[in-house]
This record gives sequence, structure tokens and C-alpha cells, in this order.
Amino acid sequence: MEWRPGIGSNPVITLTTDFGVGDPYVGMMKAVILSIAPGVRIVDLTHGIRSHDVMEAALVIGSSHSYFPKGAIHVVVVDPGVGSSRRPLLAVTEQAYFVAPDNGVLSEIHAGSTRMVWLELTAAQYFHHPVSQTFHGRDVFAPVAAWLSRGVEPERFGSLVDNRVTLRLPEARKSGRDGLAGTVLRVDKFGNLITNIRAEKYRERLQAGKFMLSIGGHQVHRLCRSYREAGGGEPFVIWGSLGLLEISCNQASAAGRLQAGVHDEFELRFQ
Repeated sequence: MEWRPGIGSNPVITLTTDFGVGDPYVGMMKAVILSIAPGVRIVDLTHGIRSHDVMEAALVIGSSHSYFPKGAIHVVVVDPGVGSSRRPLLAVTEQAYFVAPDNGVLSEIHAGSTRMVWLELTAAQYFHHPVSQTFHGRDVFAPVAAWLSRGVEPERFGSLVDNRVTLRLPEARKSGRDGLAGTVLRVDKFGNLITNIRAEKYRERLQAGKFMLSIGGHQVHRLCRSYREAGGGEPFVIWGSLGLLEISCNQASAAGRLQAGVHDEFELRFQ
């Protein structure tokens, strides 16, 4: 893997989990990392992924990893299959390293990479012992990331694998003669409904004329460039920072106002 990125003298490890902040789990992972690599920089990408929601985690890491320095190590622990026969993996791209379970959580990384290899983590000398059946984030993924940040070659953690679990995020699809059927992928802290309508495919079409978005018995027909353009509590759509169409309300929760949430479908019809 001569093409793999260098770690550098100031390594970065990011953490993405569904652990929340009310329990000590994230702190334990950081403790393990720092006991091995005390000089590493740890970034909490988010610990607010919905419990067991692999799709949301795939979306978040897929849209966020490119903002970090080349050679960053990304640990993703949304792992409903922990303790089962699912494999722990290390994935290497030309830009970064990813340590995660083999449950499809890295599918967006794979879809956006031109070169990527996968290794099953089997070298137990790099794990934290005893290894818990229910906390591989602390005992497998965190120590592997720490040793990787110290310069251990990826090949030393395990063997290459060709097959892995792939998760397909729902794509917008045609609806009738002149419409789209979309899906809500995520609800953020502000209640914005983040959809699967991608800017690179549909920005020009949406901005070219009138439209009507129908969700949960409600209708939205306004595209705004900023939240301030909309009146208080008025639902509208906006192109969000992830490059996806978001259904929003100015200073209010669109999820609450429209009674909509993750996995809900909607129709976008162009007029």
C-alpha cells in the first residue's frame, strides 16, 4: 500500500458513535486511545447518532471526513451487531483511515473513493484486554486507531478481505411524469429534515420553477437561500451544508411542525 496516506507528526483521530453523552463510554474510548498515544488529537465528530442507526452514521461520516487533514483516522462505532460474527474492519483510502464494524457504515466512503482496501482486524496484540463482548469500541476499535496513529503498518492488524457488507442509502426516484419520491435520512438537533435530494442532481431543476413538496399531509412550496428569508415557523426547503435538500422552519422544528421524521417519504412535484 505505497499509496496510503501518511499519518504525520500530529495525528488526528475522530470519533463517531451513537453513545450519547450521558454515559462514560466515550470517555473510556478516549482513555484507551490516550494511554497508547498520549499526543494524539481526538475530535468528537458526533455522539448523537440515533441508537443503532447505521444509515445515519454512514451519511454523517460520508459527508464529514473530507474536511479533516489527509491521514486522519476515523473511528465509527454504531454497532448493533457487536458480539456477533460481524467482523471488525480497518479501511484505507488515499485520504484517510477508517476503523469500524462490517455493517455497511462505511458504504458512503466506499462509494466516493477511487481506491480502497479493507482489512479484518485479527491481531489481538493490538486490542485492549480483556475484550468485552459488548464494547468493541473501547477494546478493539479505539486501541487499533491509537496504534495506527503511532505508525503501526495497516497490514499488521489483520488480513485483506474482498467481501464486506454494503448499505445502500435510499435514492430519490421518479414519481409520475414530473415528480420525485424522496426520503428523510436524518433529523438534526434543530429539527431540520435532511433528505436524499442531492444538490448535484436537482439544484438547477428545483430553482428553475415552481414546485410542491408534500409530506405527512403538509405542503411546502418555497425555496430559500437562508433561514432569515422565511417567516417565523413557515416551512420551506433549503440546500443544506451536506449538499442535500433540507425541509426547515425558521426558528422552529420542521420535524415537530410537520410531524415527520427519519425514513418518512415525501413527494416533490415540479410545476
